[in-house]
Amino acid sequence: MEPFPVDIDPKQIVHWVIAEHRVSPSSLKTLARRTTEVRQIPARADLHLGDEEREDLSEVATVATLEITPAHPSDGWRMTVTVEDEIGPRGPGRGAMVEGDEQIDLETFNSLFIRPERGTATAVAQADDAAAEARLSSLLASIETNRHGPGVRKT
Repeated sequence: MEPFPVDIDPKQIVHWVIAEHRVSPSSLKTLARRTTEVRQIPARADLHLGDEEREDLSEVATVATLEITPAHPSDGWRMTVTVEDEIGPRGPGRGAMVEGDEQIDLETFNSLFIRPERGTATAVAQADDAAAEARLSSLLASIETNRHGPGVRKT
């Protein structure tokens, strides 16, 4: 099945997952990563840059992702919270910034990207089949109503 947008604030999702990990042995697995990307600045009229100026500059962005999955992969769903933070342009004379992928923990993801509301945050989910979609819907209802603990949902 195709990924679909989750209509819950990503901040609420992350805070719920953190609380869920504290309340009981979690039935969820999380994997957080951050990547720094250097991109070409797009041609836009509002930037007032010529082709040569645009070629000399690059845009630096940090993309952080939090993948949330059930402890049992056979449950067949995945939710991803993504935060994209454009740091800004970088000129040719500025020192090289480390690019690449770095694994971070859930608390770091929250403190660096969610709590300070850096960048643009989105959440999407994907279910493998109708049964997985039902389990995911139950989880989303628990997140939306801030319910925790064993027996609240079946994942």
